[in-house]
Amino acid sequence: MTDETPDYREQVESAFPEIRDIEDESLREQVTEAWTLGLERGGWKDVYDVPYAWNIHEVSNVEHVRGVTRIAAKSAEEQRAFHGADPDLDVIRAACLLHDVGKCYEYVNHVDEEKLLDPDPTYVSEEIPHSISGYALAHEVGCPLAVQRAIPHFLGEVPKRTLEAELVKSANSASSNAITQSAMGITLQEWVDKYSQTSD
Repeated sequence: MTDETPDYREQVESAFPEIRDIEDESLREQVTEAWTLGLERGGWKDVYDVPYAWNIHEVSNVEHVRGVTRIAAKSAEEQRAFHGADPDLDVIRAACLLHDVGKCYEYVNHVDEEKLLDPDPTYVSEEIPHSISGYALAHEVGCPLAVQRAIPHFLGEVPKRTLEAELVKSANSASSNAITQSAMGITLQEWVDKYSQTSD
C-alpha cells in the first residue's frame, strides 16, 4: 500500500472523454467531482479497477458507463430527429456518467485488496444500492434535480420517471445485456434471476 494519493481527477477525465460532451461547464465539473469523491472514499487505486458487477470483473465499470452514455446519447438524437422530442442531452450525459458511480462504494469487498488503498467505512457499504449512493453523490456535488432524478435506474426508486430517466434506464439495460451475454452467455434478466439472492 502506498501513501501517495492517486490523481483521481486526471483518471476520471481520461477514462470518461464523454464528460467533454456536456455543454454546461459547471455540470462537467460536478460529474468529475462526484467520481473523484467516489473513488477517494472507496479507496480505489484506479478508476478501471471498479468492476462492472460484483461477479463480472472482465469488464470495467468504466466500459459500461461509457457504453450507457453513448447508447443514450444516440437514442436521444434519434428521438429528436425522428420523433420530434426534445430530450436534454446534458442531463442525459451527466446522469448516464453518474448512474453507476455508487459502485465505488458498493463493490469494495468484491475485489482484491491490492486494488485498494484505504476505503472509508463511513461511505463504503453493500447495504445501500449503488444507484442510490450515486444519487447521493450527485446531490452532494450540486447536480441539478433533473440529473439527480435520472440516476436511480431500478423500478420503484423514483415515483415519476422523466424522458431522460427512461433513456438512462433503457441504455443501461442495453449495455448490461451486451456485457452479460459476452461475459457469461446469458441475458441480463437471466443474470438477475440467477444471482439476485446472492447480490441482495
